Amino acid sequence: MKKFIYPITAVAAAASAAALAFADPALAAEAKPKLDTGDTAWMLTSTAIVLLMTIPGVALFYAGMVRKKNVLSMMMQCFAITCLVSIIWMVIGYSLAFSKGESSLLGNTDLAFLDHLTVAGINGTIPDSVFVIFQMTFAIITAALITGAVAERMKFSALLWFIGIWSVVVYSPITFWVWGGGFLGDAGVLDFAGGTVVHINSGVAALVAALMLGKRKGYGVENLAPHNLVLSVIGASLLWVGWFGFNAGSAVGANGTAGMAMAVTQIATAAAALAWMFMEWVAHKKPTVLGIVSGAIAGLVAITPASGFVGPKGALAIGIAAGLVCYWGAAWLKPKLGYDDSLDVFAVHGLGGITGAILTGVFAIEAIGGTAGALEGNIAQIGTQLWGIAATIIWSGGASAVILFIIDKTLGLRISEEAEAEGIDFSQHGEMVR
Repeated sequence: MKKFIYPITAVAAAASAAALAFADPALAAEAKPKLDTGDTAWMLTSTAIVLLMTIPGVALFYAGMVRKKNVLSMMMQCFAITCLVSIIWMVIGYSLAFSKGESSLLGNTDLAFLDHLTVAGINGTIPDSVFVIFQMTFAIITAALITGAVAERMKFSALLWFIGIWSVVVYSPITFWVWGGGFLGDAGVLDFAGGTVVHINSGVAALVAALMLGKRKGYGVENLAPHNLVLSVIGASLLWVGWFGFNAGSAVGANGTAGMAMAVTQIATAAAALAWMFMEWVAHKKPTVLGIVSGAIAGLVAITPASGFVGPKGALAIGIAAGLVCYWGAAWLKPKLGYDDSLDVFAVHGLGGITGAILTGVFAIEAIGGTAGALEGNIAQIGTQLWGIAATIIWSGGASAVILFIIDKTLGLRISEEAEAEGIDFSQHGEMVR
């Protein structure tokens, strides 16, 4: 998403209407933004396929990477988060992220419970309601991504409390900072579809949660290998398809920006998947299915902030860099530091998001997104991107730690050793895969 709610076409139309008002009021009325059925159809489609990214995309991707005794828990977590965040977004989340208050830090409660929505309400050239739900799907997947770092050991009740509070205290404010008229957007931070808002935000929160929970029982000793990579491939494939709604949908219309976002998304994803695969092939003599799908997700993550600002060559470079950096994070950094981020959420989403955000400042093309990057002489854009990254890391990391600390001291974060050995499917949900 761009930092403003309205797409460029709507802003241009509004400016034209203001100019025409001095000449002919009747012409000015005709020039006001009107509902565009093509834009609306595309945004309805984008919203549906972004929801598809979480259920069943993330649910299947994560479920295949855990042990058989925990597969249902991952699907349950993703499904429950989808429901929980939907209601939170309706009640208060959207208002805090997109209402126009006096502060540059947080919106107000004017849009709480979505009382402003009407059938006739238009946001640019699409219905207000479609924009609200499109943004809801972003809030959902951001929260669901965190579950991969705490897989196989976190209490379900504690997870729901954490996600509920985190969505209000962390996700909505950072969304406002970047897209809702907050200080990062005003500073010129480029984040077309969620490099900071979604991926760095969830990746940092995931790392903090993994550190505070501690390692899984048997980590580094027992075989904790994925139980069914077929599920993971299906989930990753659904994520790839859904990401076109994520990135191209962030143009908020069926236009040239959406087309370019789709093109660079495909290029970067393919490049990152190959980069990870070849790195693994060189290091371990065999390319793996888990490796290539992980690389693809890394590419999708990294191109997200850049997708409305870069061209094909920039996308190729970003994809290759993401594959290499995220592979390094999963294969070297995590073992070196010894933390148990179960499904490499920080390596893929945290490091991938950081890589993409920085390189957006390098490869941004003014003719595409309206802002030049370092290669076009605007070296300062890299510093602006770093400012956005730093602010997101500090707030997401610090606030997540405080929320988790409070929950640990009240409910407790972690299941018992006996329940962990038995598996979360049965110990937390009374079910199991036969």
